[in-house]
Amino acid sequence: MSCEDNLRKFSYAQLLNFCIGFFGLQFAWQMRIILSGPLTESLGASPLLYGLIWLAGPVTGIVVQPIIGALSDNTFTKFGRRIPYLFFGALFGSIGLILLPKSEFLGNLLGSNMPVWLPLFIAAIFIWMIDACVNAAQGPYRALIPDNIQKNQHAIANSFLSFAIGLGSVVAAGTAPFLKWAFNYQMSIDAQFTMAGVAFTLGMLWTCFTFREQIPSKEQMMEQKLEAKKTVSKSFIENVKEFLSSSPEVGKICTIQFFAWIGLMSMMIFFTQYVTHILYQVPNTAELSEAIVKTFEGSIVESQNFASICFAFFNLICFVIAIPIAKMAEANGNKRVHAVSLLLMMLAYLLIALMPNKVTVFAAMGLAGIGWASTLSLPFAMLSKYIKEGTEGSAMGIFNLFISAPQVLVCTLLAWFINKSTFTMNGYTNNHWDYAFLFGAIMLIISAFITMSIKEEND
Repeated sequence: MSCEDNLRKFSYAQLLNFCIGFFGLQFAWQMRIILSGPLTESLGASPLLYGLIWLAGPVTGIVVQPIIGALSDNTFTKFGRRIPYLFFGALFGSIGLILLPKSEFLGNLLGSNMPVWLPLFIAAIFIWMIDACVNAAQGPYRALIPDNIQKNQHAIANSFLSFAIGLGSVVAAGTAPFLKWAFNYQMSIDAQFTMAGVAFTLGMLWTCFTFREQIPSKEQMMEQKLEAKKTVSKSFIENVKEFLSSSPEVGKICTIQFFAWIGLMSMMIFFTQYVTHILYQVPNTAELSEAIVKTFEGSIVESQNFASICFAFFNLICFVIAIPIAKMAEANGNKRVHAVSLLLMMLAYLLIALMPNKVTVFAAMGLAGIGWASTLSLPFAMLSKYIKEGTEGSAMGIFNLFISAPQVLVCTLLAWFINKSTFTMNGYTNNHWDYAFLFGAIMLIISAFITMSIKEEND
């Protein structure tokens, strides 16, 4: 008898409770996305250097998630297999979030003769720490679904995670603009990062204390331990090859994620900078004197608030559409719904790049939220059919390679290209941040065409 036979059916209330920790995780991650650009630019980072600092996410994803995933497969404690990784990932990630905006202060503690690059170096360390911890928690969290939930509920369970991601992002992105609008109070970057750290910790603690992992029988546990040990004993390359060769469709799903995440991160990494420098016409402040930068302070704050509002709308659509997308996929097939969603996001990118005004950009970000909701759930639902029992954590870790690896291209090649693509605006030097969206649109249409080649049971 397989573990699947013992898994209980989850009610909507139980699925909602299950995703609260992911709400906290995404709250933290969204704040990292929105504010790391302005923070590092204020410390002197160029577009290329900013991209290199962003390598923290993909590199830690490539290294941390497969290792943590394999370790969690082979972890059997009274607290569960995955819960310990959720707890410690949130704890140390929250410390990094709280300390990140204090990088300049921490650098000053080392003395008045500190190198000018030291605060930026300290900030980069904390960004790497945050990303490593987010990845350490995220992979095992995703593995809780095949561990504990029946296969016929995997699509809806992953959609509930998309729901949590959307809601967490909306609250994270919308809090500062709301306070400014309602009470004329502008939250500092420091306060926003602290808020993110608290949300990360509290959300994960809730999941750790309220979610009970499925306890397999002794026979099933021995089988899972044996399978997990086989995975750990193999080399990383062997595990990847075995994973990709398990079915031709697995390779296709990984390729879909590869191109889709190049497109996604082209937007997520550079959107705030696009708003500040293209929409609000703020020049490259890293090359300006402090006196000149001060003349743009009002525009910088306003642009950051507008970027946050756009991200909030982007994630609000994800939040609203997450469950309906799962229902549409059940009725029409995962691949058809996912392909259409990716094409809608591609259209949104073209609107942002070619029609740079606030109304168009705001509306386009909402349209892009449909593709975001789909990407967060349907590829995982398609993949879950091919995962062996006892290897869920390792499988999710390997699958994450095709989310993390493409980001390296965005953080290096695309960042380098934007860094080289300069033009003059109002007498000052600026960069073509809009090129990120043209590049991303190409990647999304490639992903959509590959999606349609997937063979599903209802084809």
